[in-house]
Parts: sequence; structure tokens; C-alpha cells
Amino acid sequence: MQQFVEAAPGIRLWTEQRGAADAPPLLLIMGATAPGPGWPDPLVDALAAHHRVIRYDHRDTGRSTWSFDEQPYRITDLAQDVIAVLDGLGVDRAHIAGLSLGGMLAQLTLADHPGRVLSATLMGTGALSTAPYTRPDGTEIPAGDLPGISPEVLEMWARPVEDHGPEAELDRRIAHWRVLAGRQLPFEADYFRTFERGIIEHTGRYTTSTAHGRADSSGMLRTERLAANEIPTLVVSAPAEPVFPPPHPHHLAQVIGNAHVVEIPGMGHALPPAVHAPLAAALLRHTGATV
Repeated sequence: MQQFVEAAPGIRLWTEQRGAADAPPLLLIMGATAPGPGWPDPLVDALAAHHRVIRYDHRDTGRSTWSFDEQPYRITDLAQDVIAVLDGLGVDRAHIAGLSLGGMLAQLTLADHPGRVLSATLMGTGALSTAPYTRPDGTEIPAGDLPGISPEVLEMWARPVEDHGPEAELDRRIAHWRVLAGRQLPFEADYFRTFERGIIEHTGRYTTSTAHGRADSSGMLRTERLAANEIPTLVVSAPAEPVFPPPHPHHLAQVIGNAHVVEIPGMGHALPPAVHAPLAAALLRHTGATV
């Protein structure tokens, strides 16, 4: 079922629900510039066998309102959209799962609205905390000194996104996914091309907004609140992750209360078919849907 919810005056967000209406709700929060169908259908369907799965388009993605140039917003406003989606769909509390920027929005939701969250799953993201990482030998690394984004990804992100038509845009996106996926699993270019064609069809345009990269990212640290978290939190460790590489997942689990880590073998900063089943299994165990 698809419907729009009002997030703010003049801002509508596209939402989709799958699974039984009376099943425990699970809200999926995508990363920057990515719409709801960035969560692949096979993964969503596996989760929907046990949950009322909700995915949605951020502002300036997919079928939601593209408004940044006329109505600039902050990243924290995108976190407030999480609550707007729950309110708009009549959901009091939900399991939430976020990838990349979505993992940061999930942390903000945990910190600012814990009463709306049943459990949280974080993947491909960094901690909104200034607390250091403690190595297994007991030594500490300041949060700001943890490994950064790989040079290959940074080089890709530094390139200007130029409009050379839909097929050239598809080629650019495939090259982007090749870098984000990491080097541990075989890269399935045909899968990602079909996947991105679906994203373009859903969105109704092949151009991509740069709004999330331009949005004000100040005011996101939640060090003390995350440390005091009591909501069960799963941190997915992706060994091939090029954006927030290890030990970022273990840092997250250290600085967020009631958190633990599960590794998905071969996973990078992408959701190829090889990770769908193990990721769904980890999520469903965490939410208590399966044992």
C-alpha cells in the first residue's frame, strides 16, 4: 500500500507498506540521496513475512517533494521526518533500521524519541558521539581519528555529476556501486543496472538531487543520550565497508547503550543479493520475529 504523509507545510513524503497490517511495524530509513526503493524488494519481502515493513522517500528523492532550493532544511529535519512518517501512518512505536545517513537519522530518533522505538538496527554509519573507541588492548582512539572514507570513494564523490542522458547516468551509478560494494563479494553489474532502472522508474526522472550534501549537518551529536540508550540496538558490521570501515561498528556498539554487533560476511556499503538473506536473518532475530 502506498500513500503520502505530510512532513511539514508543503512537504509530502511517499511511503509504502508491505506485510500484515497487524504485524509489528519496521521502518526502513535509506541513506543520502536514496529513495525508499533503495531497500531492495527481495530484502523487504523477507522482512515483510514477519513485519509491517514501511519504507519511504526522503525529501528531494523519489516521489517525495523536491524542495531544498526553495525551502532549505537541516539534516535534523530529515530525522524529524522519521517521526512524521510514523505519525502519518498511525504507528505509535516501531522497529527502525537505517543505512548510511539513515543510520544517523536512526541514532537521532533513538536519542530524541526513544519512546517511539522498539528496536534499532544501524548499518554503514558512524556514531553521533565524541566518545573514543577502546581497542581490544584497552588503548583509546579519539572518535575523530577513526579510519575515514576510502580515497576511491572520495575521488568518486568529488567528480561533478553532469547530465549526459539516462544511459550515461546509469553507467555513473553502476561505477559508484562498484566502489561502494567493496572488494570481498563479486560485483553484479547487471543486478545494479536493473536495480537503478527501477529507481529511475519509481522517481520519474534520472537526475539526482544534491540537497542532502548541502543540508546543514550541525547539531547532530548526541553523545550523552546515546550512552544512556536502553532500546535494543543492533550494529551491522560490514567487513568490506569503504565509507565507515571497521572499527566504526564496534565504536558504535561501545558508545550506544544496549548495543551489540553482528557481522554480515562480505558486505560493503551496498545491498547486493548475496547479503539479503543473512541481513534479513540478523534483523529478524534482533526484532524477535525469529529465533
